[in-house]
Amino acid sequence: MSETPHEVPRFDEDAPRPVPPLELQDGATLTRLVGVVRRLLGPGGCPWDREQTFETTRKFVLEEACEVIDAIDSGDRNALREELGDLVLQVVFLSELARNEKAFAIDDAVAGIVDKLVTRHPHVFGDLDAETADEVLRNWEQIKAREKKGRGILSGVPRSLPALVRAQAIGEKVRRVGFDWADVGGSREKVAEEIGELDRAIEAGDAAAVEEELGDVLFALVNLSRHVKVDAEGALRRTIDKFTARFAHVEARVKEEHGGWGGPDGNQPNLPLEVLDGYWEEAKAKLADGERQTAGKAR
Repeated sequence: MSETPHEVPRFDEDAPRPVPPLELQDGATLTRLVGVVRRLLGPGGCPWDREQTFETTRKFVLEEACEVIDAIDSGDRNALREELGDLVLQVVFLSELARNEKAFAIDDAVAGIVDKLVTRHPHVFGDLDAETADEVLRNWEQIKAREKKGRGILSGVPRSLPALVRAQAIGEKVRRVGFDWADVGGSREKVAEEIGELDRAIEAGDAAAVEEELGDVLFALVNLSRHVKVDAEGALRRTIDKFTARFAHVEARVKEEHGGWGGPDGNQPNLPLEVLDGYWEEAKAKLADGERQTAGKAR
């Protein structure tokens, strides 16, 4: 591992340091985090940390970003504070790996985003007018296109995004250059058209066509969600959570009434769907009643 020309900072990392009041916080503690990470990666540092590479950290970046999203969804600000710290660690860690390669370091990364924010907000830092969010987005895309001349409109959408998020981002990108349905009606008709094509592929028994048409249906639904101003990823996540909660009730009732899946000895056939549907309807009623009570208390 190459050494940096400057001495790695050394200090008592275990010593607690007071955090300034909110109104005085300006990011100064980031310097201490950089120092800690440099110690971990430097000579005499942590063997595990020193073995990490850009490739091995990919999963940690994804996990920490997802945990930030979970904290946002939970409304727990203490959890959000903790998870944001974990995510910042990934930014600093990757920057220190890049420093060791003599590619860049944390200040280069931060300076880059600062310059980008100033350049792409001429209505704040310059003399351009933009009174609505749509005008801001259009200006942003135009400036970005000039900065990245020669690159396609969709080149900035990461392929590693979850499919629903990526589809919605692509729809937003092309909308800003006018490639979109004029209103929600056109988008809804496209959903119906794609479902018709899926039905025909299923009827024909063409597995490859079914996969393709199902993808088209999903893409059309994401576009529809964008037109009705719904976050497709968030909507599906909430539906999955709802299904999970209801199925937990079904599972509890199966255990209570039948000794579990497959009966007490685990060798019984599956319960009739009619029985499971009955427990499912119980779950819907029970959870809906709980939601009404919660809403009533909130009022």
